[in-house]
Parts: sequence; structure tokens; C-alpha cells
Amino acid sequence: MTIIFLMFIAIGLNAQQLKRPLPIIDMHLHAISINDFGTPPLKIGAPFDNWGANDPKNNFADVFLQEQKTGSWSDHSITSPKTDDELEQATIAILRKRNIYGVLSGSLDRVRKWKAAEPKHIINGVYWDFSHIKSEKLDADSLRRLFKTGEFKVFSEVAIQYEGILPSDTVFEPYLKMAEDLDVPLGIHIGPGPPGASYQGAPNYRARMHSPLVLEEALIRHPKLRLYAMHAGWPMIDDMIAMLYTYPQLYVDLGVIDYIIPQKEFYQYLKRLVDAGFEKRIMYGSDQMIWPGAMEKSIENIESAPFLTKEQKRDIFFNNAARFLRLSKQQISEMSR
Repeated sequence: MTIIFLMFIAIGLNAQQLKRPLPIIDMHLHAISINDFGTPPLKIGAPFDNWGANDPKNNFADVFLQEQKTGSWSDHSITSPKTDDELEQATIAILRKRNIYGVLSGSLDRVRKWKAAEPKHIINGVYWDFSHIKSEKLDADSLRRLFKTGEFKVFSEVAIQYEGILPSDTVFEPYLKMAEDLDVPLGIHIGPGPPGASYQGAPNYRARMHSPLVLEEALIRHPKLRLYAMHAGWPMIDDMIAMLYTYPQLYVDLGVIDYIIPQKEFYQYLKRLVDAGFEKRIMYGSDQMIWPGAMEKSIENIESAPFLTKEQKRDIFFNNAARFLRLSKQQISEMSR
């Protein structure tokens, strides 16, 4: 009887292991305040069906906020939680459910708080732009000291595009040198912000800075950088392909474009990258901000892509990021348990 009982336990454990999802690495996850985009709850198109048509007599920031309240630009939208605690709990619940390991960025204190709540599935990242020199005392020297402690693993998301600053600008040079010297993976926002970003609190944001070509001089000066272009430079596909071809160390993530832009457009963009031969350098990212459901929707879109093989999906979801982050065999094994 004891042997039979133990056999049933073993069968049950094996069944649980079989049900556990394969690991996913989310290279683009945020820990921010639920109020950062306005009074919650807010909606986001998943995807947007269209981007509206603004009469310039209207303040576009008000127009877009109204859209986020109504979801009028999409047939399917995701609604945010109402509190910071709900946002944290819902995000962590999906990380655990889907076996996702997220590179999490936000204020240092908030990242630490989420990490304490979920030590296993969170990889500490540093969200940064030049305003953080003042707000969190994070200049190049203090960042160097921070990364040397080993507490934070990835310098990402670097969002200087919103400030109108290029990665190759002289003012950013000390940060590139720091990341290269310490061999810290660096993720730079190259691609879309919210529609009409220049009219929504980022007056120096420019559409031309979507182009991955802005990374070129930085990569020439710092050839040892582990660098990935967040948002994959959408919609500048030809520039993105040119950069990936010219700089074989460059990777991309699919953050936000894998759920907010119309699916046909996302699939065309992703297929161009794959068809051009860069399937080994595409990494999954959700760019989950205040909509935890974005993680599941973006995963679903990639899983459903008819042109991707099973192997290509696993590369995007896990293998490419594991290589980029230089995860050890032991780390990979632990993520798969």
C-alpha cells in the first residue's frame, strides 16, 4: 500500500512539472505608479484599431486621456488596476503563472519592493534618463557603484529619446563607457512612445529618433557593449535590418509593439526581421506599464504568429535573451523548474 501511495505522489509531481510553462524572459517590464499616466483606471488598446484624427484646435494630451478612459480607438482594450498594490500583485501573479522572468525597471525603491515580494521571477533593472541625475542621484559614477554591487543587473530602460538626446551624443558618453567597462547589458528606447508624444509632456521627442541608426556611433566607439534596441525601432524596419546586419552584437526587444499596434502590422514587422535572418537576436518584451494583461496578450500574439516555427518562438521567448544575458546552465536549469 505504501509503495502504491508513493507512486501516486510521484505521478502527481510529474504531472505538475509537465504543466509548468516553459520559461519566458521579459526584457522590458516596468514597476511604476498606477497614477503615472493619469487617474486610474485607464484603458490601452490591445491592439489599437486606429490612432484617431486630432483637430489641432484640441489639446491632444486631453484627447488621448479621454481615449484611455473610453477605449474608443480599439475593439479590445485592457483596463488598468486602480491601486499600486493591485498593479504589483497582478503583475507578479502573471510572472508566476506563466513562468516569466522579468527585467524590471522603475525607481530603485519600487524595483526593490517588487523584488522583495517576488525574488525568483524579477531581474533588477535601472530605468534612467537625465532627470534621474537629480531625482535619484544617478550620474555615471553612482551608477557605476550601483552596478558593481551586483544588486542591479541590467541598465534598462534608458529613455533619453523622450528628452531629445541621442545615444551617440557626447553627453551620454560616460554612461556608454560605464556599461561597457562593467559589461552591464544596456537597453535603449528606440521606437514608439505614446502617440503624439511631443504634445504629451515630451516636447523634445522627435519621430526621426525612432531610427536605430542613432545607435551607430555608440556601437562604433564601444564595440564590447551588450546593447539591445527596445521596441525594435518600430516602424523603421529598413534601418533596423541595416543595423542588425552591420552590428552582429545588436539585439532587439518587441516591447509594446507586440500588443498595441494592429496585429497585421506587428506580424509584418516581425516577419521582416525573421525573413531577413535575425531570428537569433529578437527578444520578447512586454513593456508592461500599468496593464498587467499586456503580458499575456503579447505572449498570445507571438504564440499565434503563423510564420514562426516552434523553435523560433522559443528563441524569441527565452533562448535569445538567455544568450544575451549570458545566463549559466545552472541559471537556465533553475528557471525551467
